[in-house]
Amino acid sequence: MLKVFNTLTRTKEEFKPLTEGKVRMYVCGPTVYNYIHIGNARSAIAFDTIRRYLEYRGYDVTYVSNFTDVDDKMINQARADGITVGELADKYINAFMADTGALNIEPATVNPRATENIPEIIAFIAKLIENGYAYEVNGDVYYRAKKFAHYGELSDQNIAELETGASQHVNDEELAVKEDPIDFALWKAQKLSDEISWESPWGQGRPGWHIECSVMSTKYLGETFDIHGGGQDLQFPHHENEIAQSEAKTGKKFVNYWLHNGFVTVGQNDEKMSKSLGNFVTVHELLQHVDARSLRFFMASTQYRRPIRYTEENLVEAGNVLQRMQNTLDDIAYRLNDSTTSVSSPNLATRLDAALEQFTTVMDDDFNVQNGLTVVYGMLRHINQEITKAQVDKEQLTRFVTEFKKIMLIFGIEFKDQDTHLDAQVADLLWQRDAARDEKNFAKSDEIREQLKEMGIVIEDTPQGTRWKRIDD
Repeated sequence: MLKVFNTLTRTKEEFKPLTEGKVRMYVCGPTVYNYIHIGNARSAIAFDTIRRYLEYRGYDVTYVSNFTDVDDKMINQARADGITVGELADKYINAFMADTGALNIEPATVNPRATENIPEIIAFIAKLIENGYAYEVNGDVYYRAKKFAHYGELSDQNIAELETGASQHVNDEELAVKEDPIDFALWKAQKLSDEISWESPWGQGRPGWHIECSVMSTKYLGETFDIHGGGQDLQFPHHENEIAQSEAKTGKKFVNYWLHNGFVTVGQNDEKMSKSLGNFVTVHELLQHVDARSLRFFMASTQYRRPIRYTEENLVEAGNVLQRMQNTLDDIAYRLNDSTTSVSSPNLATRLDAALEQFTTVMDDDFNVQNGLTVVYGMLRHINQEITKAQVDKEQLTRFVTEFKKIMLIFGIEFKDQDTHLDAQVADLLWQRDAARDEKNFAKSDEIREQLKEMGIVIEDTPQGTRWKRIDD
């Protein structure tokens, strides 16, 4: 039974999708004015891992993740770069696709852009005004936060405290026009003539940040859907405001399960990585010198709600673990192709059955990937012992490889198959070396080893015979 931690209720709950066998899921995407840093990538990887596990469990997942392609940061950056907001957005959306593709993040079912949904946004805001939840002032439209009875519940915040905090951070001009300091913008009037804008019932302007996700999530997933995800920093105000907007318009529950991933931290003080703090590393930069699979595995191997401490050492260790996994798969490939007769091993079959069941059990506990990997590592240790035996159960080894690859795909990791093809010259040299070893002619054996090495082939002598590997594998 799958259980997930619901941020709204602060408890683990049994996961029951609205439609049996189907999951509708929305995850907040990036504001595309720069390359994503690994804090952004953490969210994309965490929810891709969750999506992949849901698919592994047999669910049909509709996964929607947006691009915020118009806001103050976009306007300021485009102005600084001397290009349009649209050109800026296209550049960094393409970069996002390239970076997430390198990290083997599955493409979303839909990647809607705010600027492609302006008519829907305007209609949504008009309905909020009609329902009494929003009001217009000088071309701006604000949401009456206090009117929504459940405001503050997602982030577990007190309205009075929110009001006091907001009054200290809102400028005098906004305070003068807002009915309440905690009211937030749904539509922003055009301030300068070069600002991107659209015609609306309230004049030229553009949408606020929060409204776009309410519009696009409900457009593609329905007025109520299963899972909404994002970083912990989005709980307030972004997700809080999404709930208020959406439920005020529809009168229905917006989302059944709220999931939030932990931060990526850096440095001795474990500071949150963010662009505002200037302590971030972009994925684009990192992939110039770091193996993408190692970065993906490092980020995916921590349970989504826990923080991740980013260090170069952790990336190296992730790469080492993946190499050990690849070595085991290569060893299995040799045993499956050797000349020994396969034997039946009921004990191995039973162990594999138990491991697969245990993996599902621990992963069903709020996607506990660390415990899931503990099961995988235990099975790998046992397999490594099995393949050293004189005879092996080739059927069960084949089954292990199939199930192992399915599991590792949950983490976004794919493994290459061992190249077992040899040209005639290399095959003949390997035969000559084996013959030399049988004749105790170790000088000739070593000479052939060096000749093979110059040809890009390294060899290893094992109890099951001579193994070879291409140096570039």
